[in-house]
Amino acid sequence: MPHRMIETLIQNQRIVTLQMTSTVAETARLMQQCKIGAIMVVAQGRLSGIFTERDALFRVLAQGRDPQTTILGEVMTRDPQSITKDKPFGHALHMMYEGGFRHVPVVEDGVPIGIVSARDVLGPELEEFACDLQRREHIAESLG
Repeated sequence: MPHRMIETLIQNQRIVTLQMTSTVAETARLMQQCKIGAIMVVAQGRLSGIFTERDALFRVLAQGRDPQTTILGEVMTRDPQSITKDKPFGHALHMMYEGGFRHVPVVEDGVPIGIVSARDVLGPELEEFACDLQRREHIAESLG
């Protein structure tokens, strides 16, 4: 599983980015709509930061900031560690573990082309678990 290549993980991803001038409220709505836990922040098309659920909680809500007026440039993580698509996912997991974060932007010449997260480690295993549950339910109904 950690040997899967990042390129494989991001091949069907929709790239979601915002500018530093976007408000936290706008960002939170977009993250909810896209069902994502982090958004890459760009300046002139290049990765300049990342804003995560943790940032919303710790840097906005816990600090009493107004999400309607607080802009990403004030509360994002600047210059996040990133990775290229030709690396194995295990490399990204190691970066997450060492750095204490859960999302790693994937870039090509500084331009975001995807993002991997700790949640990606569950991909195939979670699918297998769901299929196993469905099989068990089907067997129970058949015997039932």
